[in-house]
Amino acid sequence: MLKFIKDIPNDFPIAGVHCVPVLENGNLLMVWDREEQVLTTIGGRLENSESLFEGLKREAIEEAGIILDDSIVPFASWFWQETKSYTIFYLAKIKKFIEMPDGFEKTGYIITNFNTAIDMIKKIEGRGERIEIINKAGILAGQLKEVGNSR
Repeated sequence: MLKFIKDIPNDFPIAGVHCVPVLENGNLLMVWDREEQVLTTIGGRLENSESLFEGLKREAIEEAGIILDDSIVPFASWFWQETKSYTIFYLAKIKKFIEMPDGFEKTGYIITNFNTAIDMIKKIEGRGERIEIINKAGILAGQLKEVGNSR
């Protein structure tokens, strides 16, 4: 279940992290999931005793070849009923792009504005939760208005 947050929940473990990375010009970056055939946010499961930020930084490198700025803002959580755990979503700024060595998960990414990202998600999958996440991130990033832009 998706919930918009200001603070990290502490009633159940956090098993995963995702982010919506934003460039200085306000555009966002999304990755292509070859298996599911969808545009998605960057992230995944935490490994061993990683902190949330360590896991998020690792996933950003593995999936998109980007280094995140240290300022990240949690804005949503997804509660997984079957595992009784959370995935936390962050708004993040892209610090720089890096050349990725062979063997990482990079499957391709797009850079676009928030409105186009929402339109593409609707066309490809129509998934309401992903659209809600991108819409909320766009509002927090100052790229979308609170009312009338959830398309």
